[in-house]
This record gives sequence, C-alpha cells and structure tokens, in this order.
Amino acid sequence: MSQVRVRFAPSPTGPLHIGGVRTALYNFLFAKQNDGKIILRIEDTDQSRFVQGTENYIVESLKWCGINFDESVNEGGGFGPYRQSERKEIYLKYAQSLIDSGHAYYAFDTTEDLEHMRERMKKAGVPSPQYNSITRSNMKNSTSLSKDEVQSRIDNNEKYVVRIKMPRNEEVRIHDLIRGWVVVNTNNMDDKVIYKSDGMPTYHLANVVDDYLMKISHVIRGEEWLPSAPLHVLLYKYLGWEEKMPEFAHLPLILKPEGNGKLSKRDGDRLGFPVFPIEWENPENDEISSGYRESGYTPEAFINMLAFLGWNPGTSKEIFSMDELINEFSLKMVGKSGAKFDFDKTRWYNQQYLRAKKNDMLAEELQVILKAQNINVENSFVAKVCNELKERATFVSDMWEEGKYFFASPKEYDKKTLRKKWKDNIPEILLDLKERLGRIDDFKSEKIEQDFKEVLLKNNIGMGQLLPAFRLALTGIAMGPSLFNIAEIIGKEETIQRIDKALINIK
Repeated sequence: MSQVRVRFAPSPTGPLHIGGVRTALYNFLFAKQNDGKIILRIEDTDQSRFVQGTENYIVESLKWCGINFDESVNEGGGFGPYRQSERKEIYLKYAQSLIDSGHAYYAFDTTEDLEHMRERMKKAGVPSPQYNSITRSNMKNSTSLSKDEVQSRIDNNEKYVVRIKMPRNEEVRIHDLIRGWVVVNTNNMDDKVIYKSDGMPTYHLANVVDDYLMKISHVIRGEEWLPSAPLHVLLYKYLGWEEKMPEFAHLPLILKPEGNGKLSKRDGDRLGFPVFPIEWENPENDEISSGYRESGYTPEAFINMLAFLGWNPGTSKEIFSMDELINEFSLKMVGKSGAKFDFDKTRWYNQQYLRAKKNDMLAEELQVILKAQNINVENSFVAKVCNELKERATFVSDMWEEGKYFFASPKEYDKKTLRKKWKDNIPEILLDLKERLGRIDDFKSEKIEQDFKEVLLKNNIGMGQLLPAFRLALTGIAMGPSLFNIAEIIGKEETIQRIDKALINIK
C-alpha cells in the first residue's frame, strides 16, 4: 500500500463550522493512525465569495484543536503551492486536455441565454432544467457551433466557460468506504462548469487535479459532496488517472438537536451554543459569533465531543485523549446516518476534562479572571480553591462565579437562608464557635469540624441548625463545597473576621 496522504481543503468564504472541524479531525486521525500525512489546502478558486481573514481564522482554529498539518501554506511541503489561487496556471492545460479528448467543450452562453433555457424547459414541463446532452445542442457552445465560429469567438476574447461533456445513459460506480457502492446514471447529471471565464477552475476540476498531483490516497469529506463524486470519478477517468484515483469516504451530516436538518449557526443562536471552534468577527458587518474556545471549553473536550458525532468505538468508553482517538479511530465505525448534536453532552465532556485537570493548571487559568478583577493571590492558594470547586464546575469561569467568597468576605447574605436558619440563638452559638476556633493552633478542616461538633453537643442542637448559619457567615450563600475545607483555605484569621462581620451586619 502506498503512503496514506489525506487533505483538508476548506474554502476561505467564512468561519469554520464544527462540521468542517470534524472533517479535519477524521482526516487527521486516519492519517496519523496509518503513519500518513495530512495536508491543509486552501481552496480559494471562487474569488467572488472570498472573505478577508478567513484563512487565518481556519489555521488558528485547527491549531487550537490540536490538529497539526504535515504540509500547508505555513508548513510548506513538496507538493505546493497549497493555496489554489497560486496554482492558477496549473489547471488550464488539464481543461484543454479534456476539450481535446472530446470530454469537455467551450460554452459562450450569457446569463440571459441560460435563463431563457431554463424558462423554456420549465414551460415544457421539466421541473429541474439542466445544461446537458439534451439542451446543449440548442445553446452557444463548441458542440453546436462550427469550429470556425468557436475560434472566432475565442480570438475576439468573448467570455466562455468550459463544461464537462456528460455522456448519455452511463452508470458511474463509486465505492465509498462508509456507504458501500453508490451508483449514479449520467442521465441524472448535468454538464457542470469546470473552468470559469475568470481563468479559474471550479472546485470540481481543481480538487481532482490537486488531489492527483498531491498524491492524495483518500478523500474524506462531508456528505454534501457525495452528489459531486460521480463527476469527480469521470474526471479521473477522462484525464487518464483512474488507477491513481483516491478512495472516497463521505461523512454523515451533523444534525440539529431536534434531528431534522443540518446544524447551522441559526440553531446555535436560537438555542444558545457556539457552532464555530473559536470566536469569529465578520469583517463585513462587525458581527461577532461565539466560539467554543472563548466560551470556556477545553480543546480536548471539544475534540472528544466532535469525534463522537458520527463515530463510535463500539465500547462504552467515552473519554479519549487525542492519542487514544488515533489508536481507536476507524472509518468502518463511522455511521451513514446523520448525528444529532447534543449540547448538554458537550458540556458534560468539558466537565470531565476540567475535573481531570491538575489543580495548578486550573489555577493558572483562573488567575486570568482574578487579575482582571484586580485580585492578587498566590497560585498555591488558587489551586486549593480549584480543588474544592472543580467538581461543581463546567468552566473555569464557574469557579469564579461560584467561589467569589474565597477571595473576599461576603457583602450580602442569602435572604432565604437568613429567614429560615438565622434564629435568635444563633449569634450566641456562633460566638462560642468563634472562641473555640480561635484556640486552634493547626487550623485544619478535621480539627475545625471536631470543634464545630463539640459546639453542637454543648448547645444540644443538630447540624442543620448551625451549619447553614456558619456557611452564611463565611460565604454569604446557602450551598457550596465542604464548609470546613473553606474555613481551612481562607484561614483562621479570615474565618473569625467573617463571623464577627456577620454578627454585626445580620440583625
């Protein structure tokens, strides 16, 4: 078997949707599992749809995801250039070769000509008019015009496109690694434009030529390209490259959470989740679309979630590192039907990765938020806070929102807890507790809890009568991690000060 070479070939026409990231991921996993190469190729043949900044956005997004390329615009390689607009001179000779062999032709039709053809066909009862073997004879092209007229039009610099000449009533067979055999009759295909009047190829010709020249062994791409696959197979055949044709695998769609239709940005806006890997600012209207990175997701959780949108390892295991995904991934385990996007599951993945992360690493991330709040504390202190809060958090930002009391004494107290738990005898019992805590030399949670329970015994009350009031004094809220751990972390002096403050402020 020749070396596995795959490519991810996005168009710089807008931000990278998570469906595109999944395609890049599956290509990456397949290549690395097979000791192969993965290439990033920018397919910018459609200059009319080019959006400034998109290419950099794509590169940054994939870098954040941990998807690294062996060859690309940035890395270089022996098969460049890797930007199709820089390969413009390459494609013309292949378009000409198809014309010379009779498999393509010049078409001089104007926009008005094409519109009139569609109107005629619709009036004749054809619901989906096509430029094909039936209609081409009535259009302005080199199959209907004389050689002299064709040459005259070319000499006069008349605009033209090159269309593939689709044969009548032939079966095109494609073996898809995910879907098995796909058979399409050419009567259902039209004479697609393969070379445009601006001197650029269309996607169809450019991607076939580039895949051949770059020695791509497997084309792993989204299901939306499956209808184009028969045309690409014919191009390989007509260019004499059948034996070098890559194997195809068309990935299932990522569906809306409801399951009806492809996931879109509109769904994310409607339901409150990102559909892009990192934040995107539209240069045309300055509109900002949220990204997983800026929303607090780890790249590991994002990638793990994406891997399961279409693929299943066949076991109950759900948490995979990138290395484990490389070892376990198989196109045979990729499903044919669409995969419903589950945002709650995405959050769950982030929780698992956050909990598994070392406290000092979480502390460094939380420090970014703290410094923005002008809070300066030692990393060792923040690491202890993270240890207490990470089991209750989905994002690092949650640890700030839920644990502000670690960094400052409460300014107000939960009214519902006050009303229910702050009884008339509480101030006297808290004073007793404060005196006991003040006598502790080694201020650890075990000793704090021991003294707390002795206060309960002395006053003949239950845990539920004093603990909520003690928590209120230290944190201002009704719930949280172990109160004795909180006291140990903030320290004896701060604990006693907060009890005093509560006794003064709570009437």
